[in-house]
Amino acid sequence: MYEASVNASTEKLNIVYNPSTVDTSKIIEAVEKAGYGIRNEGKTKIFKIEGMTCAACARAVERATKKLDGVTESSVNLASEKLTITFDSSKVRLGEIKRAIEKAGFKTVEEEVRIDEDKERKEREIKTIWKRFIISLIFILPAMTISMGPMIGLILPGFLNPDINPLNFALAQLILITPVLVAGNKFFSIGFKSLFKGSPNMDSLIAIGSTAAYLYGVFAVYQIFKGNLHYVHQLYFESAGGILTFITLGKYLEAVSKGKTSDAIKKLMGLQPKTAIIVKDGKEEVISIDEVEVGDILIVKPGEKIPVDGEVIEGITSVDESMLTGESIPVEKVQGSKVVGASINRNGTIKYRATKVGKDTALAQIIKLVEDAQGSKAPIAKLADVISGYFVPIVISLAVISSILWFVSGESAAFSLTIFISVLVIACPCALGLATPTAIMVGTGKGAEYGVLIKSGEALETSHKIETIVFDKTGTITEGKPKVTDIITTNNIKENYILQIAASAEKGSEHPLGDAIVRKAEEKGLTLTNLEYFNAIPGHGIEVKIEEKEVLLGNKKLMNDRHVDLKNLEDISNKLAGEGKTPMFVSINNSIAGIIAVADTVKENSKKAIEKLHEMGIEVAMITGDNKRTANAIAKQVGIDVVLAEVLPEDKANEVKKLQEKGKRVAMVGDGINDAPALAQADIGIAIGSGTDVAMESADVVLMKSDLLDVPTAIQLSKSTVKNIKQNLFWAFAYNIVGIPVAMGILYIFKGPLLNPMIAAGAMSLSSVSVLTNALRLRNFKPIR
Repeated sequence: MYEASVNASTEKLNIVYNPSTVDTSKIIEAVEKAGYGIRNEGKTKIFKIEGMTCAACARAVERATKKLDGVTESSVNLASEKLTITFDSSKVRLGEIKRAIEKAGFKTVEEEVRIDEDKERKEREIKTIWKRFIISLIFILPAMTISMGPMIGLILPGFLNPDINPLNFALAQLILITPVLVAGNKFFSIGFKSLFKGSPNMDSLIAIGSTAAYLYGVFAVYQIFKGNLHYVHQLYFESAGGILTFITLGKYLEAVSKGKTSDAIKKLMGLQPKTAIIVKDGKEEVISIDEVEVGDILIVKPGEKIPVDGEVIEGITSVDESMLTGESIPVEKVQGSKVVGASINRNGTIKYRATKVGKDTALAQIIKLVEDAQGSKAPIAKLADVISGYFVPIVISLAVISSILWFVSGESAAFSLTIFISVLVIACPCALGLATPTAIMVGTGKGAEYGVLIKSGEALETSHKIETIVFDKTGTITEGKPKVTDIITTNNIKENYILQIAASAEKGSEHPLGDAIVRKAEEKGLTLTNLEYFNAIPGHGIEVKIEEKEVLLGNKKLMNDRHVDLKNLEDISNKLAGEGKTPMFVSINNSIAGIIAVADTVKENSKKAIEKLHEMGIEVAMITGDNKRTANAIAKQVGIDVVLAEVLPEDKANEVKKLQEKGKRVAMVGDGINDAPALAQADIGIAIGSGTDVAMESADVVLMKSDLLDVPTAIQLSKSTVKNIKQNLFWAFAYNIVGIPVAMGILYIFKGPLLNPMIAAGAMSLSSVSVLTNALRLRNFKPIR
């Protein structure tokens, strides 16, 4: 054993050991002997699943994998055809997971698929389905003409006339329909395989229905051959072929629509250039972007895309980063500037060093975030998931029961078969399975287009319920780049001296207010003095030692805690705070020396964004460490409802919690490391894209443009997506609730029509396509600004 450390707050044990000398089971045993339980955090893997056709398939994959010991979570997204699985690698191996999926009748594809390959695969699939449809159509049209022609007054030639040559009439249909079944063989191979494995799906319903119609037709041909000519009116070949043809057309439309749901990902992936120019041994060389490594020196000429993330080492240019930030104005880049892959170099040639490549680039991270969101499930999907798991067995039971009841009631075998087939083919688990994931895919993709990255389906759904939004002040409502506005001194101390002392004290600080003081001193050309001692007091200020002098720089709380007499500066401080400035007291050797006032400018769109949130009925709060007067002055400028001032960084999460305890659903908007706990505590954490990685990691939503108007955009998008999901679920449920009883013959009882199996197949196909089409309407979403 080399090292063992426990983090009590996260309840995690980090352990370094030699597996050749220490058995994992012994470690677990030791922890349990100490009176504690141990749980492996688990690995998360994403598989592409091939062969799924409906929600029942997705449910079968989830069931098969969840049975494995060590699997803690398994979730299938039917629209993206992906399985996200979390498992304990010490209990279950990847091979076992793959075998379980394959045993359930599906194929796993684990390897990374480039967008070009994925696009080609989907295009091939669409072409294959279209080809099957055309083949089916070529044979079904003459078959339907022969079978249904006499019903609509069409006179067939003598050798096909059912009254003259009934056997020819029947054999012609058998010959024409058989190729249709061959073209649709995939329905049978998947459908019966799933049925025999105990996990029937939509293909099982189609396979049973069309097989029953075809076999009954073959039986009728045999009876006609024997001389029982009344069977000439009980042929079901056109139903068998018609079902497969309509369903194939539906599958084609579904595949085309599904392809459109992931357009956002395709656009993002398409931004990345395919090649890069690197400098090797003093020569320029064009290589594939996959070959670029961290540390490589790259050259980018005017008009070219920047291949990967990096840092400029030579040259001056301006770069269009609108693909990442939405900001249309090009950004100036000089030596030391950071550049982002896929942004466009406008007017100068630059050399830069690659710092992030492959999966680590900003664009790759955004793509990963959007893909993860599109693959996640929203809580609203749970009902559909539960129902789809039982759907197919229930439909098969209803088909059998209804056909038997009609036969027992005195109807013919042909009539009962019609009922049986119609019930099987009208039921549509696809519509249920596609209702939620397609809307989430389009919704999160649309958000990415506007620079609003929503990390999960749950975040997308929860956002529309938000009642209160808490904004951090510095860097969120304000620019976060404050300036020194006033310097007030006492005891005839010169302004430059107090500024020099304050700037020397703050030069080791990273606080925006301290940075403003240092910048002001540099502007005035003041020489800063080295510190002998530095101590930051979070939420209060700093204490330092300069040239044997004890210096305090901070707020009124710090001065009161150290018993510094503020004399007559309190009134001036209050006046400055009332103007929206932050007064910072300076004391030297425990005697007040003066005030340096710093003001932060409000972001251009802050007021407009808060007005928009008010129009949406959302309460807006602001949280800050500033004193109440300064905070109220800023709040008044932008129209804040609730001001939470003088809040220490570590207490921000508690303030969010207090609002939640009042029964409110709270969102938190912030950009700094000290906002991360509050972002995690809130029902929805929203990070400003220009903020820290820690803040963005803790958040549920990331605003890439750092524009507060994107906060109402995120909530509008959530409302539109949830509304779309509810519409999809309503139509999916309504279709099945109405369609299945009609197929069972409910209208026929009241002298109404009996549902033709072909019409049932057409309706079934249209139900899936209608759900997808409705989800695609979200692509027209535009934020109301």
